[in-house]
This record gives sequence, C-alpha cells and structure tokens, in this order.
Amino acid sequence: MRIDIVSKEFPPSIYGGAGVHVAELTRVLASRADLVVHAFGEPRERDYHGAAVRSYPNPQGFEAENGAVQTLATDLTMVGAFEGADVIHSHTWYANMAGHLGKLMHGVPHVLSAHSLEPLRPWKAEQLGGGYAISSWAESTAYHGADAVIAVSDGMRRDILACYPDVDPAKVHTVHNGIDTQVWTPQTGTGALEKYGIDPRKPSVAFVGRITRQKGVPHLLRAALQLPPEVQLVLCVGAPDTPELASEVNGLIAQLRGQREGVVVIEGMIPRHEVMEILTSATVFACPSVYEPLGIVNLEAMACGTAVVASAVGGIPEVVEEGVTGSLVSFEQADDATGAPVDEEGFARDFAAALTRVLEDPEQARRMGEAGRERAIGQFSWETIADRTMEVYRSVLD
Repeated sequence: MRIDIVSKEFPPSIYGGAGVHVAELTRVLASRADLVVHAFGEPRERDYHGAAVRSYPNPQGFEAENGAVQTLATDLTMVGAFEGADVIHSHTWYANMAGHLGKLMHGVPHVLSAHSLEPLRPWKAEQLGGGYAISSWAESTAYHGADAVIAVSDGMRRDILACYPDVDPAKVHTVHNGIDTQVWTPQTGTGALEKYGIDPRKPSVAFVGRITRQKGVPHLLRAALQLPPEVQLVLCVGAPDTPELASEVNGLIAQLRGQREGVVVIEGMIPRHEVMEILTSATVFACPSVYEPLGIVNLEAMACGTAVVASAVGGIPEVVEEGVTGSLVSFEQADDATGAPVDEEGFARDFAAALTRVLEDPEQARRMGEAGRERAIGQFSWETIADRTMEVYRSVLD
C-alpha cells in the first residue's frame, strides 16, 4: 500500500503541533506502508526513517501574493506527483486542497486529518485578511469531498460535525495525537536553567507556544499578576502572528516586570533538550489556550513529569485529567471573532487561582506530574496511533 502524506510542516521546518504529529506519524508508519511525503518548502533530506520525501517551494511569480494564494499555488504543483498513490492523506487546510485535487485527478481516496478548523479561528482574519475567506473555502471543500476525516480528539470530532453538518458522521474518526515518551522524558540537568536565568530553587510556571490568539498568552500574563510574588514565569514563545498582538503582549510583559521579578522570556525555537529541562524544572505547566483540538504541548509537559493547568477547551479534557494530572479551568468564549473569554478578568482570576493551588502544594504537584507521565505512556503512544491510522486507510480502500 502506497500512502502519500501531504503537509506544510515537516522536519526540519516544524513550528506547531500539526508538524510534530506528521513527523512522528511518518516515522512510525514508514515501517507499515510504502510512504511518500509531500512537504512545503525548500529541498530537504529525501529519506526520513524510510519514507521518501519530496519538497515543494513556493512557485515563482507568487511572492507578492496573499499567503493563502501562495498556499494554493503550491498545492497545484503537487497534484501530478500523487500518481501511483493508493491513499492521499493531507494535514491542515494548507495541504487539504492538494489532497482534494489529487483525489479528483487520480481517482484515489483522500483522507484528511483535522488539527484545527478555520470557522473556529475567526481571529485569523486579522492575520490573513481576505486570505481567511480562501482558507475557509479550501477547508470546507476538502472536508465535504474527503473519503475519511481523522479528528485528533472527540472534542474535535464534535466541532467538525457542528461546523460542517453535511459531512457524514460515519466518515469522521477519532485518532488522538501522541507523544514519544522515550524522547520526552524528565531531565536532571540544569544547563538550560542557568543559561536563561531560571532559579531551580524557586517555584515556576512554564509556557511553551506561539504568540497567537489561539494560545491565549495575554490571558496568562494577566493571570500572572495575581500569582504569589516568589513564583517565576518562564515563557518560551515563538514569533507573534501580527504587530498588534506583539504590541499587546509586550505591553503586558512590561507591566508584569514592573510589578514582580522572575519573568523570563525566551524567544524563538530552542533545542528540545532545553525545552524538556525547562518543563521538568517547572512546578506547573500553563496552557491558557482559547482553542485547542488536542494540545500536544500538554502531553510534552506530562511526559516530562510536570503538572498541567489548562483551559477546558477542545480536546484538552481528554488529555489533562482533572485533579489527577492537573487542573482544568472553565472557559466561555465571546462571540466577537477575537477568541477572548466572555469575562476576561474572571478567566484570568480563575486561571491564577488554579495555578496557585498547585504551586502552594509541591507534593500534590509532584504526584500530578508522575500521574501525567504514566498517562502519556499508557494512552498516547505513536505505535497505537499509527495502527489506528492504518485502520482508517483500509476502511477507504474496502
């Protein structure tokens, strides 16, 4: 069986959970099928754990176009290369249209994995302008034409059927994201802590993620104003989506630093071993997302033996077990295309209170961290996920 995987992100260019998913799934699937990966971007290594890799840079002549137009142009360059595939499997709206067109051109089944949904990310219009209407159209067209849709959580499956009620529920399958718990492990070193000025003797709250509306960084910064004064806040953050969001976040960081010490901001991608060391040393990991289909980053923290406090949105409650591996904070989203909570002050207050409860009981935090690692090992292995994905492939070939 030849499976063609289509993804915007692929090593070494990974910036989000979808990219992690594709890389790990490819690594395990390569021993189960003849795998060909079609990835956006400049040329890269042509073999990845036994999978053949083909790269597709942005076509010439589209440099000045909206990002959504560039995406569709790149999709078009892939279509001919799908000849010979038995199944095409696309990840995220960026790749969905390539998979859809490949299905039509070559008459093979198209499976798509849902890592997010454009209707549930209206703040993307702030970033993409008219491109958001294009990305929404591309996603909708692909979902309605797909032979199978893989949701990364039961919460995501419910969202798919709510956003696209004409999609047949029988073709929407839940296959969770996963974590390699042999790679993501608790660390004993202190090199990264010393490098970034983190005091291992003091309690700390860690955050890892992009500065995007989805990840809720402003809400965490407002909550941090209410934390005990000795607590450190460690932010490992990617580039902001927009100048406006960058200005908002920088203003909140300046306000926070004006009122407390121990605010550590680490910008850009850092080596995985440093991320693991920071997660391991943290008393608690914070995930204030306003939208999260599953949240691989929570699994990464759990695999490092760290308690998690997270928004009770999307698939997060399927990962974080309330009172066992961490704490969930209720979230009611405003209907104003910003992703903000209905009561921003109330959410910040509740999030701060949940963090404080864990911070003030180190023994409970330790127990939650241990339970989190056990849960990550027992329920979210990539081998199990690969097996279930193969079952979906077989179902569209029957």
